[in-house]
Amino acid sequence: MSPHVAQAGAGTEGRPRPRTPGRLHRMRVRARTWLPGLLMVLPSILLIGVFVYGMIGWNTSLALSDQHAPVQDGSFVGLTNFAELWQESRWPAAVGNAVVFTAVFVGGALFLGWFLGLMLDKGLRGEAAFRTLFLAPMAVSFIATGVVWRWLMNPAPAERATGLNALFVQFDLDFLVNDWWTAPNMGMAAMALPAIWQLSGYIMALFLAGFRGVPEELREAARVDGCSEWGVYRHVVMPQLRPVTLSAVIILGHMSLKVFDLIIAIAGQQIVADVPAVYMWTTVFEVRDPAKGATIASYLLIAVAVFVIPYLVWTIRKERSEGR
Repeated sequence: MSPHVAQAGAGTEGRPRPRTPGRLHRMRVRARTWLPGLLMVLPSILLIGVFVYGMIGWNTSLALSDQHAPVQDGSFVGLTNFAELWQESRWPAAVGNAVVFTAVFVGGALFLGWFLGLMLDKGLRGEAAFRTLFLAPMAVSFIATGVVWRWLMNPAPAERATGLNALFVQFDLDFLVNDWWTAPNMGMAAMALPAIWQLSGYIMALFLAGFRGVPEELREAARVDGCSEWGVYRHVVMPQLRPVTLSAVIILGHMSLKVFDLIIAIAGQQIVADVPAVYMWTTVFEVRDPAKGATIASYLLIAVAVFVIPYLVWTIRKERSEGR
């Protein structure tokens, strides 16, 4: 071996080899990326964990017990409270009222919001003023809405009518005078009118954003192919509004299932307008039955989950498919 090769080998052996980063070092690097963000959202996670999921867990345990008095220690009874609730006459009637209210409210607000959005999308004059006018009811609380509509839907007969009934009498439209929310069969359908009035502007804004989000190139291509204006909306625009429609149904559906303040403001605690949320409030704060009230609350949570969970699953799957 030549001296030069020997010296080169000796120099190489004498140099310190580069150290590969250890496991602890890699953990520190990763922590620097996610730890600041975790610390930022940690208070929100703790609050949600305690006051949302913790309260849901506590309510569920109470619904599965026989604690039918505030000072009573309850024991586990399983689903007994859930089954016994259906044996009462008031609970099925309240559920039926909620179903009627939900159907009329969701259907009416969807149709009216879609129609208003369509009119604005067609280039209605004074669009900004109409948008403000239609969205203004959203700034009013359900309590204030209920107070006003309680006067408008006063069920007094024609000779001492007020509100809408008085207006019908004034214009000789006595055949339109009715009992409104006190009607035994269609009272809850009338009760949905104030909610439709208040939320249709919000649904209009959703649909208007959906209409404006459809590329004009698609509409022009359909017109070139011979589609009429209605055909353009039917075959091009409306299929693009399915996500907006689904979102609107979810929002309106979960609001209608747990409606409370509007019912109380208009009808109070009358049985003719009873819904599960009002029944729960009466059970907890007047009858003083915690287990029964928690059972009603659990049913409301399940009903809302039936609306919300499929929407969340659909949204997650859509995001994953778009990310591929």
